[in-house]
Amino acid sequence: MSGRSKRESRGSTRGKRESELRGSSGRVKRERDRERDPEAASSRGSPVRVKREVEPASAREASSSLIPFVRVKREREVDEDSEPERQVRAKNGRVDSEDRRSRHCPYLDTINRSVLDFDFEKLCSISLSHINAYACLVCGKYFQGRGLKSHAYIHSVQFSHHVFLNLHTLKFYCLPDNYEIIDSSLEDITYVLKPTFTKQQIANLDKQAKLSRAYDGTTYLPGIVGLNNIKANDYANAVLQALSNVPPLRNYFLEEDNYKNIKRPPGDIMFLLVQRFGELMRKLWNPRNFKAHVSPHEMLQAVVLCSKKTFQITKQGDGVDFLSWFLNALHSALGGTKKKKKTIVTDVFQGSMRIFTKKLPHPDLPAEEKEQLLHNDEYQETMVESTFMYLTLDLPTAPLYKDEKEQLIIPQVPLFNILAKFNGVTEKEYKTYKENFLKRFQLTKLPPYLIFCIKRFTKNNFFVEKNPTIVNFPITGQANGMNYKTSR
Repeated sequence: MSGRSKRESRGSTRGKRESELRGSSGRVKRERDRERDPEAASSRGSPVRVKREVEPASAREASSSLIPFVRVKREREVDEDSEPERQVRAKNGRVDSEDRRSRHCPYLDTINRSVLDFDFEKLCSISLSHINAYACLVCGKYFQGRGLKSHAYIHSVQFSHHVFLNLHTLKFYCLPDNYEIIDSSLEDITYVLKPTFTKQQIANLDKQAKLSRAYDGTTYLPGIVGLNNIKANDYANAVLQALSNVPPLRNYFLEEDNYKNIKRPPGDIMFLLVQRFGELMRKLWNPRNFKAHVSPHEMLQAVVLCSKKTFQITKQGDGVDFLSWFLNALHSALGGTKKKKKTIVTDVFQGSMRIFTKKLPHPDLPAEEKEQLLHNDEYQETMVESTFMYLTLDLPTAPLYKDEKEQLIIPQVPLFNILAKFNGVTEKEYKTYKENFLKRFQLTKLPPYLIFCIKRFTKNNFFVEKNPTIVNFPITGQANGMNYKTSR
């Protein structure tokens, strides 16, 4: 080999060694940079092999024990994504794909508002459970849960109904994708489910008589809407509609803050009566209803439960008995007592009177013995102060015979004639099984709203008879030099 070729081979060998050294030094430098700043190295995207350090056995065991906890915690954080975290991500410009779907759900046009009815009890139509109930906004049925094997999830997959509303949190969800829907066009649905009134709206209810138009096109006047007769609950519907048009009572229950913080004993179910009556009142006065009638289903379910089936939906009841029980139960559930603590019920309807009672001797006794008994203390007149929620008025006995034209006579009587029972002078005899009493009543305090109960039905040994006497009642104006108003 010549000297020139030897020099060229040495030079090429030296160049290879220098290039290998430069490459190895650059690789070592990149590995050092990767160890110092791993994020910067990963951002450059170069495939770098990091030297693994041998961990002690205790450290490996500790890290392996932490892995399940970290995984569960991450899953919870994903499932329970709170609103503040979403707002922070949106503010930093990091909105995930779930948020984008929430704002642009493609199934909103499948909602059928004409079938939505939130008047019925909020329970699943399959499991009959109140827990975690959802309403399908396509068919209007209620289902439980939105998990992988829940009734709502199976319904959405089977029937391709995708939009659901949580009946408690008032949040909308798309199933089976299971993301929350955020859209302002759905506010009318949440308002029908849970109407709310401001103080200004409540104050203007009686000042404007504006007709509202329901979703089905019918017009109605808020507060003057029909209550569905489920089976035999018309006696309760009449009482509930009358109470819903008493302004102080209505205004109190339209604002939920007035009674939602009242404390009741543990296990007490009577407060359910207050909550359901408030919900019914807000639905009756809702100016944005989907239909021009309301079903009192939830209210009557609470009545059946709280009255221990004394008043039922499937059995006809007495309206006066229901009114008496309902007002006293409402007063008690609001924290009122018989004497000291008052509520909105007693402030509106409770009055007071004096009751004078005198015991009468037996009618079969001789006249002399009757006179002797009348001097005894037992037969002296006694007076008792009493309160009342309504006044019972007695009608004169209906005639038994027909008139000259062979037609039934329908008598008429002015209201003031039957109100004479409470003037403190008129006496009336009351008979019991053993004793007879003579009573007279004197009103001492009138409530702001006075309820009259006109007794038309009398029961004998054979049947119940109705008295058809017409009571003439002056609505407004003057009569006998006195002013009478509908509120009195």
